[in-house]
Amino acid sequence: MNRIFLTLLLLAGIASIAVAQSKRKPLKRKVICIDPGHGGTAATDSYRVGPGGEREEWVNLRVALLLQQMLEKKGARVLMTRTTDVEVPLADRAKLACDREADLFVSIHHNATADSSVNFPIIYFHGNMSENVASVNFGKELSATLLKHLYKPGTPVSLVSDFTIFPDAGASVLRNTYGMPALLAEASFFTNPAEERRLKQPEYNTAEALAYTEAIVAFFAKPVAPIAAKNSKVPAIPAFKVFQEAERMTPIARRWRQDFDEGKVFMTKKETALLRESYELFTRSARSFPDSWLAGQSHQNRAVLLRKLGKATEAGQEDQRFREYYVPMNGK
Repeated sequence: MNRIFLTLLLLAGIASIAVAQSKRKPLKRKVICIDPGHGGTAATDSYRVGPGGEREEWVNLRVALLLQQMLEKKGARVLMTRTTDVEVPLADRAKLACDREADLFVSIHHNATADSSVNFPIIYFHGNMSENVASVNFGKELSATLLKHLYKPGTPVSLVSDFTIFPDAGASVLRNTYGMPALLAEASFFTNPAEERRLKQPEYNTAEALAYTEAIVAFFAKPVAPIAAKNSKVPAIPAFKVFQEAERMTPIARRWRQDFDEGKVFMTKKETALLRESYELFTRSARSFPDSWLAGQSHQNRAVLLRKLGKATEAGQEDQRFREYYVPMNGK
């Protein structure tokens, strides 16, 4: 009996030591897939380039390679979808993570829009917030560290479903890795001239990689939440069509904030024609910049207006879109 008791005590001690070590080194033996977005398209792609000539895929790769080094130093096993400036099919990126049973997938990107004054982080998870809890939790950690290392206090941040920008099916790399915690992160906007200059600096790339590292460590230091089957908790809703890449660089898209502000003015009126005008302004704002921190409010306002206009079913769908696609951040 004493021998059995001693054996149990020994096993319990070993288990407690293992738990303590996992807390001190949460990345040990974790398999993390890093996906530097895009690549190899400088000769054919005129969209992903800043006003000073810096290309998004170059920045993505620099940050990813630094992140790889940081994670490996912490004991993680890192899978890279690319390590040079080459084009890799989207399906192959997701397949690598799935075939190697990665514990985490993160796709590194930087953003562009028509309004050159814009600069803030946008982080995407796949599907519905209430079903993809693990990815949302990782997104909250990453939001905090990106703001800490790259931005001034009070900068807005968007943590949103990929259905906000790709309404029919979401982002390919997130859709095809669904079931593991996964994010696609746009850390900043290279169309902002000052930010583009910063993105060329090695120390700034290092700060961004450090933000990812700290977020990943914080994420694995806690229990990882489950990921439910898509539409197992909430029904599918009709897609909300939005502007895509080139369209987001047009003069109409540049009005995204002005449309939102004008929509708020008309929203207070009683005349049906003005309520409809308000609805169209919020609609255009959300289409122009569907992943901005104002887009969720636009959908929320559309729901209010739809009820005023007697369209309860459509209002309910807008409520769900706001609730499931836009994570409340910065008190917004």
